[in-house]
Amino acid sequence: MKFTLSWLKEHLETQASLDAIVEALTRIGLEVEGVANPGEALAPFRVAKVLSAERHPQADKLQVLSVDAGDGPLQVVCGAPNARPGLIGVFGSPGTYVPGADITLKVAAIRGVESNGMMCSTRELQLGDEHDGIIELPADAPVGTSYADYAGLSDPVIDVSVTPNRQDCMGVRGIARDLAAARLGALKPLDVDPVMGEGPGPDVRTDSPACPAFFAQGVSRLTNGQAPEWMRRRLVAIGQKPISALVDITNYVMFDLGRPLHVYDRARLSGGLVARAAHEGESVVALNGRSYTLAAGMTVIADDAGVHDIGGIMGGAHSGVSAETTDVIIECAYFDPDAIARTGQALTLTSDARTRFERGVDPAFLDDGLAIATRMVLDLCGGRASGVTRAGAAPVEQRIVSYDPHLCRDLGGLHVAPERQARILLSLGFSVGAITHPDAFSDALFATIEGRWPVRVPTWRRDIDGAADLVEEVIRIEGIDKVPAVALPRAPGVARPTATPEQKVERRVRRAAAARGLDEAVTWSFLPEAHAAAFGGSAWTLANPISEDLKAMRPSLLPGLLSAAARNLRRGTSSVRLFELGRRYLADAERATLGIVLTGDRRARGWQHGKAVTFDAFDAKAEAMALLAAAGAPVDNLQVMGDAGEAWHPGQSGTLRLGPKTILAAFGMLHPQVLKAFDLDGAVAGVELYLDAVPARRQAGFSRPAFAPPPLQAVRRDFAFVVPAGVAADALVRAVRGADKAAIVGARVFDVFVKDDETSIAIEVMLQPHDASFTDEQLKAIADKVVAAAAKLGVTLRG
Repeated sequence: MKFTLSWLKEHLETQASLDAIVEALTRIGLEVEGVANPGEALAPFRVAKVLSAERHPQADKLQVLSVDAGDGPLQVVCGAPNARPGLIGVFGSPGTYVPGADITLKVAAIRGVESNGMMCSTRELQLGDEHDGIIELPADAPVGTSYADYAGLSDPVIDVSVTPNRQDCMGVRGIARDLAAARLGALKPLDVDPVMGEGPGPDVRTDSPACPAFFAQGVSRLTNGQAPEWMRRRLVAIGQKPISALVDITNYVMFDLGRPLHVYDRARLSGGLVARAAHEGESVVALNGRSYTLAAGMTVIADDAGVHDIGGIMGGAHSGVSAETTDVIIECAYFDPDAIARTGQALTLTSDARTRFERGVDPAFLDDGLAIATRMVLDLCGGRASGVTRAGAAPVEQRIVSYDPHLCRDLGGLHVAPERQARILLSLGFSVGAITHPDAFSDALFATIEGRWPVRVPTWRRDIDGAADLVEEVIRIEGIDKVPAVALPRAPGVARPTATPEQKVERRVRRAAAARGLDEAVTWSFLPEAHAAAFGGSAWTLANPISEDLKAMRPSLLPGLLSAAARNLRRGTSSVRLFELGRRYLADAERATLGIVLTGDRRARGWQHGKAVTFDAFDAKAEAMALLAAAGAPVDNLQVMGDAGEAWHPGQSGTLRLGPKTILAAFGMLHPQVLKAFDLDGAVAGVELYLDAVPARRQAGFSRPAFAPPPLQAVRRDFAFVVPAGVAADALVRAVRGADKAAIVGARVFDVFVKDDETSIAIEVMLQPHDASFTDEQLKAIADKVVAAAAKLGVTLRG
C-alpha cells in the first residue's frame, strides 16, 4: 500500500516529521517497506524562460532558443513545436540525468549548432505520457527555482506492508486513523456531502447472495476529460496510470478510503444492471484486454445483453467509459470476501479491487462511498445526478466484545492505565460503553462503566473477534517495545536434552551425507502435478497454491532434487551430488526421508585414468548402505531385492530390505522417461532412504560402548563358486555368512567372471578366532560348512 506524505496529511492533522511517521508506522504494525522521494530525481531541473526562438540554419523542424534558467542566457537546440519566446518551461542543464529518456545531458553540437541542455517534456520527466511539446508553466512561475519544489513534487512516497487481517488500512484514511491513535496527530473529519439527485435512480438489482448490496447513482450530461493535476500526481506517485477523470476518481477513492467503485457508460448498456451468478461458459473481455471464460456460480454484473463486470474484481471493456462518455452509472456494491477469493483464484486474476474485497471492505460505507464519488464526479466532470438506487442491504453486524482491562497485563504483559486503554480504543473507532468518540471522553462518563467493558467493534474491523484482539490493539498502539523483558524460570541443574530419537537419527544421517561429499539442498515441499505424477502422483493438492507449479505435495524427495540437478547442469556444473532430508506427504502420514541424486562425472577425466567416469547403480547402493549404517540400521542383515518402482530403471535398481516387507531404501538408476520429464540428459543415479522404517536402536546412557579389539588376528579365506542363472550374489553372500555364525564375521564379493553361460563369483570370508587360533582341522570344517551352505542354492565350488 503506497501513499504520499501530503496525501496522508489530507486525513491527519500533524506536525510530525517524515522519520517520526515512518518509525511510528512500523511500531504499530504497519511495516514500512520503503520511502522514496520522486522529487529528488528532478531536483536538478529548474524553471526557465525562453527569451528568443530562431529557426535552426540546418533543420526545418528545429529551433535555436535563448533560455534563461536564472544564470543568464544559454543557447539550446529544441524540436518542440510549442517552443516560443516568453514560454516558461522546465530546463535541464548539462550533467543532468533525464529519467524519461535515460540519458545524461552534455554540451553537444546538433546539426552544427551548440546546445547547452534541454527544455523538457512531461514524458521526459516521467510525469505523464505527453511528449508533443515541452512543459508550459504559468507566466508567474519563478525563473531559476527548482521545478520539483515549485510543482510540489518533493512529496515522499511511503510504501507499507499491510497484513491480510488489516483490511481497514487498505486506504490512506485507515492508516491515518492508526497514526492518530498513536498520538502523531488528529484524525480530520471525513467530508461527506450527499448528492440529492433528481428523478429515479438507475435500474439495478441483485440476485446473487455473493452480492447482498448493490447501490448505484447516475450522472448525465457530464464531460469526461482529464483529472486535475493534484489527483494525477498522487496516482502517478503510487504507480497508477492516470486515464480519465472518471476512472481516476474511482481509483482515487479506492486508495484514499479503501472503497472500490466502478463506472459504467450507460450508452453501452442494454437495459438495467443485475448482480447474478454467471452461467457456465459465459465470457467477458475485461479492462486488461483479456477474455475470461466464467464458471457457474461466479458473481457477475450483467445487463440484458450479457456480462459487463467480473463482480468485485475487474470491469468489462465493453461498458468502460471513454472520452465520449456523457452518461454514467456509478456502482458501489458489497461482495462476499470468500466468493471474491474463489473467483479470483479460479481465473488467476488479481486487481486492487479484489485485494480489498476479499479482505473485506466496510459494509456500512456504501452510502458515504457513493456520495463522495458522485460529488467528485459532479465537481470535476459536471453533469446532473439522479437519485440513488439501493438494491439489497449490506451485512452490517453490530458486534460487542466484553472486555476486562486487566487482560492487557495478564495476556500482553504490559500494564496500561484503564483510561489510556479506553482512549486508544476510542481513537481506533471502537465504542466503550456509552462513549462513542474520543472527544466525548470524560472522567465522569468513564466512571459509569463498571466491571467488564462492553466494547462495540467498528464495522471496518472484521478481524476483531474477542477480548484478546482488543489487547493486541491496545499494546500495538501503546508500544510493543514497552513490554518488559522477563526471563523464563529455569529449573536448577543441567538441562535435559530435548532432541527426540528421530531428530538424533536425522542429525547423524545429515552429517554422514555431508562427510561423504554430498551437498545438501532444500527444495519446495510443493511440486508441479506433472513432476509428482512421474513418482506415482500426489495424495494431496493445495486448494490455494501460490503458483500452479507449486500445487502438489511431494510424494518423493527426488523430483525437487532432479529439478535442482537440472538447473546446476545447465549452469555448467560437471558433477552433481545432492541430498535432502525432509518429508514425503503420503495419504496416511508424513514420512521422514532422505533423498540423493548423483549425476554427471563421478570421476573427471585425467591422464592417470583416461576418460571421465559417470555414476552407476553401485555408487547409489554404496551411499545407501553407508547412510543406513549411520542411521543405525543393521546393514549386515539387509537383503537386496528388486521392485524399486516404476520411476526406477528396471534391472538397474533395487531395494534394501529387512525381510521381504520392510523396505529401508530404494536405489539405482532412474527411468529414462522420468529424466525426460525433468529435461535431464544422461544417466542419473538416485537413493531414497525411508528413515521412518529404520528400527530404533536401543542405547543405555549417553556414552558409546567401550571398544574391545579381538585378542587374536583374523583369518581370511577365498572361495570361488560357479553360480547358476537366477541366483543373486547377495543371496550367496548371506548364505556363506550364515554357514558358521560363531566363526564367520564377514563375507564380501571381490571378483566376478563371466564366460559363456557360467558366472564365477569369488567371495572373501573373514574368520575370527576367540580363545585360540584355528587349527587346520577347524579351518577345513568351516570351509566344508561354507561349501555346503552354497550348495543349498545350487552353487558349486569352482574346480
